[in-house]
Amino acid sequence: MKKTNILIIAVILISFAIALYLYPSMPEQMASHWNSKGEVDGFMSKFWGLFLMPIVTLGMYLLFIFLPKIDPLKKNIEKFRKYYDALILLIILFMFYTYILTLLWNLGYRFGMTQAISPAMAILFFFIGFIMNKLERNWFVGIRTPWTLSSDIVWKKTHELGGKLFMFAGILAFLGAFFPDYAIWLILVPILAVTLFIIVYSYFEYRRVKK
Repeated sequence: MKKTNILIIAVILISFAIALYLYPSMPEQMASHWNSKGEVDGFMSKFWGLFLMPIVTLGMYLLFIFLPKIDPLKKNIEKFRKYYDALILLIILFMFYTYILTLLWNLGYRFGMTQAISPAMAILFFFIGFIMNKLERNWFVGIRTPWTLSSDIVWKKTHELGGKLFMFAGILAFLGAFFPDYAIWLILVPILAVTLFIIVYSYFEYRRVKK
């Protein structure tokens, strides 16, 4: 078994162990959602508050393992498999970090949730941007539009530009740690703008290549 998979499984098992250990200490209703101002606006029962994230994380890991097996272009995924595995690990660690923040809040610690999430989002965006140049055309990972999936040239050019834009979005998201009043906007606005722009770009690039 790869070291990456061992680490992922260890993180998931630790999540379940923490849930079991903290079960007697948690309130019957746990804070589970925060609005853009960092105020709690959602609750769930103790069981789901503790076990939902570990269960979802496990489910996502199994899904990530399964998807390459059914991809019609699975041979392409094998070409960047180490980056794919690294992305899975980073997503699992991001979810674990979010889980720990939720537990700390319910244990009585108070902090700006969006501000605390900003650096983790920044790292995730930046890494996604970094590996975009490594991705080969496939159906599950990357910028998958009808136009990128129809042309290796469009796929490559879209991911070259998209990689740079995602890294820039990561830098802006990181600023949310220093400007808590704008943290949610520094996360959402750049990534939504980048996503919309890159979809439109792939369309026009496809038209240009066809001409």
